[in-house]
Amino acid sequence: MTAGEPGEGGDRVVFEGFVEEQFEDRPVWRGGSGPAIIVIHEIPGLHPGVVDFARRLVAAGFTAYLPSLFGTPGRSDREGMVGQVARACVSREFSTFALGRTSPIVGYLRRLAGHAHDQCGGPGVGAVGMCLTGGFALAMAVDDRMLAPVLSQPGLPFPISARHRADVGLSAEDLAVVRDRAVRDELCVLGLRFTEDRGSPPERFDTLRRELGDSFLAMEIDSAPGNPHGIPSRAHAVLTRDLVDRPGHPTRSALNQVIEFYRERLGATV
Repeated sequence: MTAGEPGEGGDRVVFEGFVEEQFEDRPVWRGGSGPAIIVIHEIPGLHPGVVDFARRLVAAGFTAYLPSLFGTPGRSDREGMVGQVARACVSREFSTFALGRTSPIVGYLRRLAGHAHDQCGGPGVGAVGMCLTGGFALAMAVDDRMLAPVLSQPGLPFPISARHRADVGLSAEDLAVVRDRAVRDELCVLGLRFTEDRGSPPERFDTLRRELGDSFLAMEIDSAPGNPHGIPSRAHAVLTRDLVDRPGHPTRSALNQVIEFYRERLGATV
């Protein structure tokens, strides 16, 4: 739960089960024990759905780190959406339109992952990015300590052209490092998206298949009209807003696959 009105009157945001820390002047919430996973929130910010997902990781035997990169922590996922997209577009930290470029904020996330590994130990670190931040988990894999990146509906660069739809939001140099790690079987990448999601186009996954080969595991959930689970074509957020927590539902299966992926790669035993 969240205490107080987030961001108003200086009230401190409290997420039950997590402690707030500072890392390089940004707030980070940490909870759980076991190997570290960096949970990179989606637009509009560190909303309750992202925190609920992190709690599932904690219950599965991991330490979840939740940095706040933009927006107001604790505020509903329905608030401030347009404003946060606009801020991201003008921020120097996010490469929202540039082709073949890694967003500068990834440098911070790589350092946070190294810090988390120092604190938690284990074979390495995992990460999940969502929507605007979806590709950041892949960019973090330049660091050898990143063993389990999950890309949930990766949305950058914004898919405004055919080239943008196929771009994965990494510089050529970073992509070459990630590709080399995949070729050496040091890295496996999991990607999630809904089939009709225009914000996270299929061409992006095609590029990842081509670049990473069998090291890219894609889970594309049918959201076409008439699909057997009634998933709307506008569905976008696989692990949060559009998650249907019901056995047998494809989004629940995706969530289970993410947790098993982390267990296999990072070695949690819960």
